[in-house]
Amino acid sequence: MTMSSIRGLTKASTADDVLAGIDLTGRRAVVTGASSGIGVETARSFARAGADVTLAVRDTAKGAAVADDIEATTGRSVDVAELRLDDIASVHAFVGAWSGPLHILVNNAGIMDTPLAYTTAGWESQLATNHLGHFALATGLHDALVAAGSARVVSVASSGHGSSPFHFEDPFFLRRDYTPNLGYGQSKTANVLFAVEAQRRWGAEGITTNALMPGGIWTGLQKHWDPEVLATLKRDAVDVVKTTEQGASTSVLLATAPELEGYGGRYFEDNREAQVVDEIYDVVYGVLPWAVDPEAAARLWDVSTALVDAEAVRLGLGAPTR
Repeated sequence: MTMSSIRGLTKASTADDVLAGIDLTGRRAVVTGASSGIGVETARSFARAGADVTLAVRDTAKGAAVADDIEATTGRSVDVAELRLDDIASVHAFVGAWSGPLHILVNNAGIMDTPLAYTTAGWESQLATNHLGHFALATGLHDALVAAGSARVVSVASSGHGSSPFHFEDPFFLRRDYTPNLGYGQSKTANVLFAVEAQRRWGAEGITTNALMPGGIWTGLQKHWDPEVLATLKRDAVDVVKTTEQGASTSVLLATAPELEGYGGRYFEDNREAQVVDEIYDVVYGVLPWAVDPEAAARLWDVSTALVDAEAVRLGLGAPTR
């Protein structure tokens, strides 16, 4: 199957371009991190196409402002719910409040290149927020995804995965030196590995799961970067930069394209499947073998399950059934 020519979509295509002619009426979607960046445009496009959208956000006041803006531009109201991905109690609360089927889950929220910090569970913050929280969310909503009959799970990763494989021997940097890009890279590798294993486990249940690189988009995600480095990149990397509307397009493609029904466990970029490469090229392109390794994906699933369940038990929440 060739994924390079889906409806002629390109790097320049927007989320609305992807949804041209697609009606999402009756479909329910959750977008994490939908109070800023590409999450806003992902949610907006879903709403414009008729979906019932929930913005899962850390800051509900900010989320409410985005919801008002989406309603003003699409004529459709969207829901706002609190979700703090670095807090398993918050994830459990979100899952517990959800009822009925879920057709689309976009694991979009993330933090990038942060100084070393740990959650109350003792998890390094980038891995906690970018992977473990989303893992707990997706597995917690598994039954809702199955109930949809034909669901999509989208894992927003990054070419940053090229900075690091997943270090099973020390994922939280307790014994090795930490640098922000290593922490980010490991968490983004985990995002791709999640999609690989989720497709293996859930594909027969009608759930299609893929990962993606949205492209180079200047958002608040880069707030921890050195200002001089950021300024240089903004000047020199113009060829890979996208608008937020363009950055949201590949997420929306994976969440809705009829052509991708049942075609999962892959990594996409610019609305096409990426090549497996030995090194990221042209700044943002390609996926490294360690991110799509099925053995690592299966191992990470087991590790993530053990960590999330242990934290749930520690908090008195009980371990969920999967």
